[in-house]
Amino acid sequence: MKKSEYKSGSQERFGYEWEKFSQIIPEYETQFLKWVYPLKKNDFKDKTILDAGCGIGRNSYWPLTYGAKELLAFDYDKRTIAVARRNLSQFRHAKVIFKSIYDLDLKNKFDIAFSIGVIHHLANPSLAVKKMVDSVKKNGTVLIWVYGYEGNEWIVKYVDPIRKITSRLPLKIVNLFAYFLSIPLYTYVKLSPQKSPYLKQLSRFKFWHLHSIVFDQLIPKIANYWKKEEAEGLLKKAELKDVQIYKVNNNSWTVLGKKK
Repeated sequence: MKKSEYKSGSQERFGYEWEKFSQIIPEYETQFLKWVYPLKKNDFKDKTILDAGCGIGRNSYWPLTYGAKELLAFDYDKRTIAVARRNLSQFRHAKVIFKSIYDLDLKNKFDIAFSIGVIHHLANPSLAVKKMVDSVKKNGTVLIWVYGYEGNEWIVKYVDPIRKITSRLPLKIVNLFAYFLSIPLYTYVKLSPQKSPYLKQLSRFKFWHLHSIVFDQLIPKIANYWKKEEAEGLLKKAELKDVQIYKVNNNSWTVLGKKK
């Protein structure tokens, strides 16, 4: 793996975010179950799980409460790892390590490997998916959740050009900018009836949560918004079988398949 591909990622910027927005809240469970659909709670019971790019541990937390047998979570920023370890400290069968997905060298170990909100930020998403496929057992499940192009055309047109600037700015400045942008968004989703599933979801969040989402959109150096065939192709090219794709909130994709 070339050092340039490590550096082109945003792990140090997300590390700042996860240290600042470190709380796991009940609303995250609803999000998690949407992101991993069609998997359900019982699908995680007594299973060995890999969480690739775990952030604060919010997506590891729920499978552990559902009875996962063992879970390994990793990320590539030491601040992030410290937060995730703290959030998952009650689970003795959970382990959180510092590692890049490109260096993942585990073979045929897990029943389920998932990566939520990570693959679309990587310089080499195909290699990341391959590492996940290698890590699961035969007939094991690989699942990713990624940004969609369909439903996010306005973000691609208006927000993404701003991100290309803010991704190069100091994080304290971006955080302040995100705070002020969050005020009209919070007012709009709270006071106006929402038809969009995503905006309905946002209307139930507290201000700090919306602030974290806006900040999250503005900091990464890479942000891919994939069309259906592109998102599906990531797993099909990895030679998984029974590849399925589902639209989430009309603006993102969950893609999963089985290892041959």
